Amino acid sequence: MRGGGATRTRVKTAKRRTAQSTRWLERQLNDPYVKRAKAEGYRSRAAYKLLELDEKFGFLKGARRVVDLGLAPGGWSQVVRRAVPKAAVVGIDLLPVDPIDGVAILQMDFMDDAAPDLLIEALGGAPDLVLSDMAANTVGHPQTDALRTMALVETALAFAIDVLQPGGTFVAKVFAGGADSALVAEMKRNFATVKHAKPPASRKGSVEWFVVAQGKK
Repeated sequence: MRGGGATRTRVKTAKRRTAQSTRWLERQLNDPYVKRAKAEGYRSRAAYKLLELDEKFGFLKGARRVVDLGLAPGGWSQVVRRAVPKAAVVGIDLLPVDPIDGVAILQMDFMDDAAPDLLIEALGGAPDLVLSDMAANTVGHPQTDALRTMALVETALAFAIDVLQPGGTFVAKVFAGGADSALVAEMKRNFATVKHAKPPASRKGSVEWFVVAQGKK
């Protein structure tokens, strides 16, 4: 992802644009992953986080049924569809998501009691891969934000443990350097290996990490 000496795009501060939003826009315009996503037809730069995690851990090959939790805008499901075109894929998100060929999309809250059964019904059977890119809406208080997101991760893990086929994989976004000790202990009880990783596509300043639990017992 070398810049090759390319000039940096600067954004003029508009009257109605805050300095913070100007910085965000400038970062987007100069982000090589954003440019690459646009060129390669991915809906978000997050697609490369999954691609880089798969390059390291190899969980996409052979996947037959995949659940994508926190689907929007759809980059991860696009990666799955390209890597394993024959796999059944179902995604869920509170936000509306434009259709993706070969992906069943549920617009609802994953925390809804009805969500797990609806996901499995749409998938047509037990998954061998559960992906979670879910994160709670931030309130600006780091500890609160981390706790709210970890609650989502805990729920996603409980779902994965309940529905994954033996040998299956669970991949989830976590914060603050990784999952807490209790969560890791739960993963180790239910999976053969549990690893943390921060793929190159994850911005250096971001607090996000990912946990990859493979070999569902």
